[in-house]
Amino acid sequence: MNKAYRFRIYPTSEQETMIRKTFGCVRFLYNQMLAERKTPSEWDQTDAERPKRQKFRTPAAFKTEFPWLREVDSLALCNAELNLKSAFRHFFRDKRTGYPKFKSRKNPVQSYTTNNQKGTIRLEAGGKHVRIPKLGEIRIKLHRHIPESHTIKSATISRSSSGKYHISILTHYETEEKPIFPHSDKVLGLDYSSKSLYIDHTNTSADYPKYLRKMEIRLRKEQRVLSRRKTGGSNWHKQKLRIARLHEKVANQRKDFLHKVSKQLAETWEAIVVEDLNMKAMSQSLSLGKATMDNGNGLFRTFLGYKLADRGKRLVRIDKWFPSSKRCGACNKINKLLTLKERVWVCEGCGRIHLRDANAAGNIRAEGLRMLGLT
Repeated sequence: MNKAYRFRIYPTSEQETMIRKTFGCVRFLYNQMLAERKTPSEWDQTDAERPKRQKFRTPAAFKTEFPWLREVDSLALCNAELNLKSAFRHFFRDKRTGYPKFKSRKNPVQSYTTNNQKGTIRLEAGGKHVRIPKLGEIRIKLHRHIPESHTIKSATISRSSSGKYHISILTHYETEEKPIFPHSDKVLGLDYSSKSLYIDHTNTSADYPKYLRKMEIRLRKEQRVLSRRKTGGSNWHKQKLRIARLHEKVANQRKDFLHKVSKQLAETWEAIVVEDLNMKAMSQSLSLGKATMDNGNGLFRTFLGYKLADRGKRLVRIDKWFPSSKRCGACNKINKLLTLKERVWVCEGCGRIHLRDANAAGNIRAEGLRMLGLT
């Protein structure tokens, strides 16, 4: 299995200059290789109208035309080529994304990836520095230990919008964790809630603190100051950095909360059942866009997935069109007239009074039990 560890790094001024050069070279090479591919307008042409297939150049071929590409890590340039091929593969086969786009130097978030070759990426004795090709030893904040049984495969250096640098170390390890066959009383059903992140089948909610709502007053004030600054000026950049730091604080608070909740659930339950919802579509189609994007339900499901997998447990996803809210948990009669505003409703078949979210979580759990073969 693979596992990544993300740490904060503190490069010197010389190392920061080299990192910025690498960001620029990787971005330049990606855009040059993308420009040599066929344009989207050529897909509608006939075979006779299309130009002959040409052999695309490799990163080594670009170094002849642009000698300054030799100054940076060659593996970072090779990974740029692999990322472009992956983008085209998703475009042609998976249809998950659109046609690959050019990378912009104005994007505040930049990154590049380099591979480990015979110990070129390693933690120095004491864990205070990490060695990276072309950069040497960089001071690192090792807030958690990487097991000795893990083998380092690659490292990704990134710069956030607030100007902080991080390194994500990808490791490979072998596990002997045997899959756990869940018992019916150890299966948890979770229903999505825009207010409290989730509500389980026992009517217990996560009580999400709504960090973005608490930060809105400060954000509104700082955004007002930014609107009065001259675009592109020094004070404009300083104010933009202040806003980026506030957003980063909210993101860190959200991740910390989701990590703690997901770990607690993964250790308590043997299987967890959730709905496979499209959170991006929900935020665009309903009037709950800000609340939907704030609680980070998609990130929460990702955390649950790998935390359960590490323990040999399962995360079961049911179809998003499953009528969990409209189905009566007692007699299975579907209430087709139920609206989003109705939080409590009465079943016409058996007369039972339902709390909307708790009933939905119970139906999700029942469907998960059926998929697990426990009914």
